[in-house]
Order: sequence, then structure tokens, then C-alpha cells
Amino acid sequence: MQRNGKVANLYLIIVFIILYSPIFYLMYYSFNSGGTMHQFEGFTLDWYKEVFADTRLFIIVLNTLIIALLSAAISTIIGVFGALGVAHVRKNRLKNTFLTLNNVLLVSPDVIIGASFLILFTIVGIKLGFTSVLLSHIAFCVPIVVLMVLPKIEEMSSSLVDAALDLGASNWNVLTKVILPYISPGILAGFFMALTFSLDDFAVTFFVTGNGFSTLSVEIYSLARQGISLTINALTTLIFLFTIILVIGYYYINQRSLKTNGIGGGK
Repeated sequence: MQRNGKVANLYLIIVFIILYSPIFYLMYYSFNSGGTMHQFEGFTLDWYKEVFADTRLFIIVLNTLIIALLSAAISTIIGVFGALGVAHVRKNRLKNTFLTLNNVLLVSPDVIIGASFLILFTIVGIKLGFTSVLLSHIAFCVPIVVLMVLPKIEEMSSSLVDAALDLGASNWNVLTKVILPYISPGILAGFFMALTFSLDDFAVTFFVTGNGFSTLSVEIYSLARQGISLTINALTTLIFLFTIILVIGYYYINQRSLKTNGIGGGK
């Protein structure tokens, strides 16, 4: 058992090294005054100054954050009601059908999803830009929220709802004061997962974005095609740090929620 544990720990260490080495390599050379990724000549913050001085890039960052926050919020609302609907389906065959349809967007290649949305928006007449990107992000974020929320709904005892109804609570009160507080950890998890997926999506966004509108992932791809620039390193470093802050924030909120629920249960 101890030997298997050591092998497993060694395997995890190797996996983490493989995953994080390229990221730390980019971060390291984002401070290189030489302007290349071949030899570190000296420490500088000039590349970060270029990032913050670029007004167009600031607008793109703002666009990305607005899209991510809006799509995460809207998809969370839709996903919560979708999960509630799936959970209340009585027939297992119909329920499995809904879950399968929900998972299609998760398992389908991003290229196919992006091309499908592009064709749909072209046929419907929706101009490519902010609206098309927002609708696309909502569409592929909803299944994520459903998968995050559904397990919390299924583990909730039906006696809680029955007790609330017996005490005279309306359906709205049951939803807002019993069900939603209980599944709030799943809702938070779904929101942050949707936010993360929206922030770093490239393939779908690349298909549905139009002239005059761009997101960070598409902009980084465009900059990379123009040649090696350590501005990209600085920008990706800032995005990586922002993602870490999101993860830590979610972990802190989740732990606080668990402690609150534990104290309430103790009383």
C-alpha cells in the first residue's frame, strides 16, 4: 500500500510538472529584457507596461470579462431551472434522454459547435459580434451548470420539501427558501465553471466573432501569428494569475458555505 502510494504521488508530481512547466516558462520570459525566449538577459517590466498601455487591448479585456460574466450569470439561471426540470422527470428513459441531449455540447468538438453556430447565426440574420458570442457562450455553458447543480438536487431529501409544504409554504417559498439555499454550492460551482469556460474559450468564439469585436483568446491567437512577442507572455501571465484568483475565490466561498451549513445543521 505504501509503495503504491509513493508511485501514485510520483505520477502526480510528473503530471503537474508536464502541465505547469510551459506556463512557468512563459511567465519567466515575460520579465526578459532581451525580447526573446532563447536567453534571459535581464529583468524588466516593460512588457507588462505595454500591455497596460494598449487601449485596444484594455477594451478587449473588458469585452471578455463582460461576455464571461453575462454568459455565466444567464447560463447559471437557465441551468438551475434546467436541472430542476430534469430532476423532477419521473420516467428514467425520458430523464436519460434529456441528460444525453444536455451532454451533447460537452462531448462535441468545439470546431463543430462553432461552425454550427456560425451557420445558424448566418441563416437567422444575427450579426456576428457581441450578441453572437454571448449567445454561443450561454449555449455551451448551460450544460456545465446542469451537471454541477443536478447532483446537489438529487442528494436533497424530498422530506425537506414535503415538510415545507406541510407548514404552509408556497411553491415559490419552497424554491427560494428551501431548494436554492440547499443547492447553492452546486450553483456557485456551476457559475465559476461557466465563467472559466467562457474566459478561455477559443474555438467557438473564433467562428462567431465579427469585425470590430474580439476576445482575449482570439486576440492572443492573432498576436501569436504575427510573431514572437513577449507582450503575449505578459498577457498570458496576467490571465493565469487572474484564473488562480478565481479558483482561490471559489474555494474560499465554497468552504465558507460548507461551514455555514454545518453550523446551521448543528443548531
